[in-house]
Amino acid sequence: MTAHGHRVHGLERRGLMFVLSSPSGAGKTTLSRLLLERMPGLEMSVSVTTRPMRPGEVEGRDYLFVDQARFEAMVKRDELLEWAIVFDHRYGTPRAAVETALSHGRDVLFDIDWQGTQQLREKARADVVSVFILPPSAADLEKRLHSRAQDTDEVIRRRMSRASHEMSHWAEYDYIVINREVDDAFAEVQSILKAERLKRERRTGLTSFVRELQRQLEK
Repeated sequence: MTAHGHRVHGLERRGLMFVLSSPSGAGKTTLSRLLLERMPGLEMSVSVTTRPMRPGEVEGRDYLFVDQARFEAMVKRDELLEWAIVFDHRYGTPRAAVETALSHGRDVLFDIDWQGTQQLREKARADVVSVFILPPSAADLEKRLHSRAQDTDEVIRRRMSRASHEMSHWAEYDYIVINREVDDAFAEVQSILKAERLKRERRTGLTSFVRELQRQLEK
């Protein structure tokens, strides 16, 4: 999946899929929000899910909420780039919206787990940049989960148990960020995105630029 509509320093480049993954409570949602606020040319991939809507969530902004039958139909029709089951609920990324964004040269931000990241790599490895967010300690992770006041104690215990398994996949990611302080973690994630946007292989207008520069020099 490539794109040619976004320009950096006057040169066209194709969009990329920027993945943030972490155990629940490690900070990827906060970092995602900051990226969307402060990095032009980046938009959020809105996942489809079978889980119930939480207070304060908005249909189409936070998630696309569907029942299980609709979700399974989307899987059968290959309408999802990736999907996974997390805590008995299904989550997936609609293909059409992402491909449209990339075709116009826009970058797409993903807040997904390691299973979804693996599936994205299988389908579009060259366009995927993956970052795994780690908490500074297990105690800090548990404190953050309690401070969100979104889950019962039983759900928090399940999330803590699952965190170890999720973190076992850290070596599959391109970058690792330890979220001790959110401002420092954001600066690191922002730097990763900026650098990846400038990679030679993504700057589709670079070949023409260099050839024209050489032509000028050889006159």
